[in-house]
Amino acid sequence: MTHTPERSATAGSWRELLGSRYAPIASVLAGGVLLEASNVYLTTSLLPTIVGDIGGAEFYAWTMMTFLLASVVSAMMVSRILTQQGAVRAYLLALGLFALGSLLCAASPWMWALLSGRAVQGLGGGLLGGLGYALIQRALPERLWARGAALVSAMWGVGNIVGPVVGGVFAQLDAWRVTFVGLAVVSALIGIVVVRALPRTARARSSESIPWTSLVLLSGGVAAVGIASVVPTGLGTGAALVVGAVLGGWFLRHERRGRTGILPRVTFVSGSSLGWVYLTVAVLAFAIGTEAFIPLFGQEIGGLMPFVAGLLGAALSLGWSVTQIFTANATGIRSRRALITIGPLVVAAGLASFGLLQQQGPSALVITLWFVTLFLAGAGIGLSFPHLTVAALGSTSGEEEGAKAAAAVNTVFIIASAFSAALAGVLVNLAAPDHVASAQLLMFVFAGITALGAFIARGASWGIGLAREDEHASTTPATD
Repeated sequence: MTHTPERSATAGSWRELLGSRYAPIASVLAGGVLLEASNVYLTTSLLPTIVGDIGGAEFYAWTMMTFLLASVVSAMMVSRILTQQGAVRAYLLALGLFALGSLLCAASPWMWALLSGRAVQGLGGGLLGGLGYALIQRALPERLWARGAALVSAMWGVGNIVGPVVGGVFAQLDAWRVTFVGLAVVSALIGIVVVRALPRTARARSSESIPWTSLVLLSGGVAAVGIASVVPTGLGTGAALVVGAVLGGWFLRHERRGRTGILPRVTFVSGSSLGWVYLTVAVLAFAIGTEAFIPLFGQEIGGLMPFVAGLLGAALSLGWSVTQIFTANATGIRSRRALITIGPLVVAAGLASFGLLQQQGPSALVITLWFVTLFLAGAGIGLSFPHLTVAALGSTSGEEEGAKAAAAVNTVFIIASAFSAALAGVLVNLAAPDHVASAQLLMFVFAGITALGAFIARGASWGIGLAREDEHASTTPATD
């Protein structure tokens, strides 16, 4: 089976993407990311029940850190694996790892076994997330890139809704092991669709060696930030954050100067917008670090029931998911550049407004406005994200570099989320036990960071329409 990427000046539509020709491909790309996203939030909902069954409460936070660290490592290898194995084999490898990790979690008799399963899950999840972005370029015509990117990235928001609901139901039934078995079954079902529908892209020897130095530096930085979020607030937290920041800076320095790396070479070329694209993705992802604490604020400040507080926590992701379904329809260069630039400002306005509305014993109107402001913050992400992905996809020539550019969107997203979650925990603890003060400090600091992102987004917006804008010919078909 061969696939010829089509290039057309006309804009594609949601009907075309979800029609009979491309729906199976879209379901694979979106389904893989949804597996990873929902698993993150689903496991969080199940953890109290899991700990009550097998123990290991002292390693509670490590279940997330283990998964996240493994995801970062495998996400950085997406372009290499895709080049060497082709689309179908790469996806089956990712699904197989995720399913194996899920079964290991389901069979875990103690916490260390669960952590091992989470690590294997993370390896598969990181590949699934990166492939979801990388294959937009290879499996869909360019006119559908923005909608494909919107669909894939929307799965993070959908996962934030589906995960807690499914996890809560199975936790209530004390059937947490069944949940992990279910994840393995869903992985197998997606694998069937992969074999039948996914284009078999060309397989070739990778032109680059494994970037071990970059992998070690970035993995170490993420691990340090993860440790900062689990150690008691104080000197240890600060030291871990500093170590994480230093390793992150060292990673960027090595990427700029080294012969092989995780980011495309064009990222560091003078005049390229790709570096600005990644920085803007990081700023938008940073806002998501607030989500873990919003249900806490809802219960402690607003007196909301756990289920309603959980819905409050999902408001940001809902705004993101819904908005980008519509903003992906923008096709003009100017309009897409404007959406990228405005996005961070809208996020900042939503977060700051939520912070201003914090008060003990709020009225029903104030609580309603909480939902509205968080939805607004998420909408800011939805304004920009699909077009940032398209800017990354169109920034390079060559399949391996193109796959690397697209997969790096997911890698940057995961890394920024890890850093933001750690910083959020530090800020909340600084003002504890005053929950109103904690909420205000968290929201105002994050609003300031995302507002600064508007200046970065101006540089990223120039990636729209510049790369290959004069090309109208079809690209060379891929072979089996």
